Amino acid sequence: MGEKYTKKTFTLEIIGIILGLIFLIPFYFVLINSVKSFSEILIDAAALPQEILFSNYVKVWEIIQFPRAFWNSLIITVFSNIGIVLLSSMAAWKMVRTPGKLSKILFILIVSAMVIPFQTVMIPLMKLGGTLGMINSIPGIIMMYFGFGVPLSLFLYHGFVKTVPVEIEEAARIDGCSQFGVFWRIVFPLLKPITVTVIILNTLWIWNDYLLPLLVLQSAELRTIPLATSAFFAQYTKQWDMGLAALVLGITPVIIFFLFLQRHIIKGIAAGSVK
Repeated sequence: MGEKYTKKTFTLEIIGIILGLIFLIPFYFVLINSVKSFSEILIDAAALPQEILFSNYVKVWEIIQFPRAFWNSLIITVFSNIGIVLLSSMAAWKMVRTPGKLSKILFILIVSAMVIPFQTVMIPLMKLGGTLGMINSIPGIIMMYFGFGVPLSLFLYHGFVKTVPVEIEEAARIDGCSQFGVFWRIVFPLLKPITVTVIILNTLWIWNDYLLPLLVLQSAELRTIPLATSAFFAQYTKQWDMGLAALVLGITPVIIFFLFLQRHIIKGIAAGSVK
């Protein structure tokens, strides 16, 4: 017999719907005004457009050179995710399977980096990056994302690896599988739920990140989508019609990505933390 539907449940649902609509208001203003003329935005920003102007998107596509910015963002996001997943998963597995003081200290030190604000390491990072030739370089910023992305990812993997039965690994070793083979053939496929979660969370972060690319990627040819959009606003400060169109172009890919895989986030985090 199912749970009884009460007035309390109905009230909570109404409150949830109202809160959801409130959170969607900014998206409404951005989307609606991106297809308006500038004069129409000034008259009434909340009203529906009298004429839908897709020409705003055509102009913005050319001005910010969207394909190049999209490609830069894609390269940085994909390769950063690959490195973070490889480093975090292998490190977490090794720490869990070799318990001891050293593993515990390393885990605490790495995870504690999550509480350090980026602004406190910003200047030293730029000095070190300049010395190592990582400034104005896509490989350089990818390496930096490795460092900033590993702590949270390691924490999630560490909790999930504990749910993998050790007996499976021991059976693989008895069959002659090497340590490298045990991880890649046995353990890593079992980490799929948390791997998807790590990829989603890091993709949302890296794709939308503004400050680190602003500091590192100085050439116009290396701009990511947030940088290209920011430069557009700086150059065309008063043209909100095209500025909002640029914002829609920038957020659309990551929203589609999130909606397509968002069901894995709660599933992966719950499996990694609760178990």
